[in-house]
Amino acid sequence: MYQYLNHIDSPDDLKKLKPEHLLDLAAEVRRFLLEKVSVTGGHLGSNLGTVELSIALLYCFDSPNDKIIWDVGHQAYTHKILTGRRDRFHTQRQYKGLSGFPKRSESEHDAFGVGHSSTSISAALGMAAAADLAGAKNHAIAVIGDGSLTGGMAFEALNQAGHLKKDLIVILNDNEMSISKNVGAFSSFISRKMTGRYFRDLKKEMQGLLRNIPAIGSDILHFARRAENSLKSFLTPGSLFEALGFDYLGPLDGHDLPQLIEVFNNINQLDGPLLVHVMTTKGKGYKPAEENPDKFHGVGPFDIVTGKATSSTSARSYTELFGEAMVDLAEQDPRVVAITAAMRDGTGLKTFSERFPKRFFDVGIAEQHAMTFAAGLAADGFRPVTAIYSTFVQRAYDQVFHDICLQKLPVTIAMDRAGLVGDDGPTHHGVMDYSFLRHIPGLALMAPKDENELRHMLKTAVTSGVPISLRYPRGAGMGVELDRDLKTLDIGRGELLMEGSDICLIAIGSTVYPALQAAHSLQGLGVRVGVVNARFIKPLDAELILSVAGSCGRIMTVEENLLQGGFGSAVLELLNDNNMQDVIVRRLGIPDRFVEHGSQARLRQDLGIDAEGIAAAALAFLKQ
Repeated sequence: MYQYLNHIDSPDDLKKLKPEHLLDLAAEVRRFLLEKVSVTGGHLGSNLGTVELSIALLYCFDSPNDKIIWDVGHQAYTHKILTGRRDRFHTQRQYKGLSGFPKRSESEHDAFGVGHSSTSISAALGMAAAADLAGAKNHAIAVIGDGSLTGGMAFEALNQAGHLKKDLIVILNDNEMSISKNVGAFSSFISRKMTGRYFRDLKKEMQGLLRNIPAIGSDILHFARRAENSLKSFLTPGSLFEALGFDYLGPLDGHDLPQLIEVFNNINQLDGPLLVHVMTTKGKGYKPAEENPDKFHGVGPFDIVTGKATSSTSARSYTELFGEAMVDLAEQDPRVVAITAAMRDGTGLKTFSERFPKRFFDVGIAEQHAMTFAAGLAADGFRPVTAIYSTFVQRAYDQVFHDICLQKLPVTIAMDRAGLVGDDGPTHHGVMDYSFLRHIPGLALMAPKDENELRHMLKTAVTSGVPISLRYPRGAGMGVELDRDLKTLDIGRGELLMEGSDICLIAIGSTVYPALQAAHSLQGLGVRVGVVNARFIKPLDAELILSVAGSCGRIMTVEENLLQGGFGSAVLELLNDNNMQDVIVRRLGIPDRFVEHGSQARLRQDLGIDAEGIAAAALAFLKQ
């Protein structure tokens, strides 16, 4: 079925191919990607765009001795396929299968584990420094996308790399910027010639000759360098990287395999920090993905012929309803502004950005900046909402503490994809935000039980005048009826959903409905079960929780967050502070480990926080 791909189980196998066969291999890889990802889902567009780049890197460099670090990692499918994981690729992002990202424990060719953006240059620079200290001879190669380059950490790493002058290669995979074909072709020609051995040797000889000319040699050499830099800056967009201390090559056509191979073979001989600018096309070779790159960034199963999803759900997603509520609130209040970090569509803000373009800000992959930018808006009277995935809010902890909460600024932190997110695994699960946010003074934390409550909580946050964190899960809502009008909730007030005297389940957010289902099944066994929707992690509804704890004497907290420092810990602290040590408490949640990838339903089942797991834990608790 695959003339070349079926025989490649390692980079050594790849190197046995003749250069003229590599284009056929690239076509086979694209077909393989479409066949597999259309069934399993995954990151498609970015991977179709890096097929030739991946082949060229493994063909020209010596992995795993040479370290190839893929920033973010959702561009690395071809890398995985060509490094011994082709036969298992159908399991990628599936429960107990391959990770959707490079993973050190999975292959020696995955030099560094990634998932969050803008880390590759720092890691590669560390490896380059390690090689220098150990006296080793190998390359450290960071492959970073133009989106990831908007992250401040990437610039911090570039700055140090230019200072240290270590042997570091940075491949900038640029699939967003446009450049005319004429400029691109000429720059490509210049880059290939300037990396050739003849040119390098000639350049060194000329420098030596000029330096030895009495009196004026150094001045002439300085002039020659300035002239070379001026020419390169005029012809290419690399002046920024040159200023940071890098030699800049490009832009190159990232789909021209012979050109990539020629340049990569040449730079094998270079030393010092080097940046190679490569232009690629998202979705290359698959028309639906080329025409709709955002839609095909991350996909579920789809039909290859039409490009349409093959699965759907009748319930609308939390993200979609969050976006609609933002539009409603912006229509009512001109102070409402929306901020996102390169995830306009992913956070449901596309309609908002179209309706209120002047009140919408996409700051790029820069979560730290997003928080302080929001603080600045809030300081001057606006009501900013920063919509960021829970796992990425981790990157902006200091800004939440120092720039928002310390100054008591009314910023709403809307954390999408909180809890278990499923197939993207441990780098993307949002299971830590209760723990790292609830101890910050002045910050209120809340989580809705369903999509209708989400809408009301959003209005509550925007109109509160205080810093508030609002977290909600990935995927479809509960399908509940939506109230016509948005209303505000009393901050720190939960709701009693069921009364019971044997045990009370105190649940928060996505665990409330499973707790209700568990309670109904337990009632069928004669157990009198109470259920509380806590709504707020901070401030807790002390009156309600102490009341049910006193009447039952036995409570179980349920959360989709780490148990360490989470919601259950907050309840324990409340009971202790009110001298209710006689109340017996059991906590259900995420244990002290990183949770692997798999469907949300399967992971919740494994962790015992679905309805059946909650019921079983409650029965075991009662038997004690």
